[in-house]
Amino acid sequence: MNPLAWEVVMGTAIQDGATNVDEGSTMDMSLEVVVIPVADVDRALRFYQGLGWRVDADFETGPEFRIVQLTPPGSGCSIHIGRGVTPAAAGSVQGTYLVVQDLEKARAQLIGQGAEVSEIFHRVYDSGTQEQVDGPAPNGASYGSYATFSDPDGNGWLLQEVRERLPGR
Repeated sequence: MNPLAWEVVMGTAIQDGATNVDEGSTMDMSLEVVVIPVADVDRALRFYQGLGWRVDADFETGPEFRIVQLTPPGSGCSIHIGRGVTPAAAGSVQGTYLVVQDLEKARAQLIGQGAEVSEIFHRVYDSGTQEQVDGPAPNGASYGSYATFSDPDGNGWLLQEVRERLPGR
């Protein structure tokens, strides 16, 4: 893609190295897709569909390229899995957050859909170190309780309970 076309796609006209964005202003950016490297596209597709994730697209242009887009229920961000999509090793993505309002309910639902989900835990930060402790965060604190699961390739997901968002979120 030529540089001018890229600039138009990005929504900013650039001439002589200057932008039309006012100094001090911030351009909105939306995280829309996270690439998840998998070894077997169909196996991963079955796994994520089994969790209730919507298939938005499934395109194959030949034996070297296939891309599948899936979206978790209620999410504004999707994932891409596929063949020829990323050079990253299958299973190498770890700690991608899925935020839920009710962790116990989400955990039970995922288990019912076939995922192996960890017990609920919280983290304690003491003297500059982090310790993982069994059970939910004390007093049900938002942002403090977690559980984990992995897809068949070992890509790791972190469920985080957020009952009440911080201001500005």
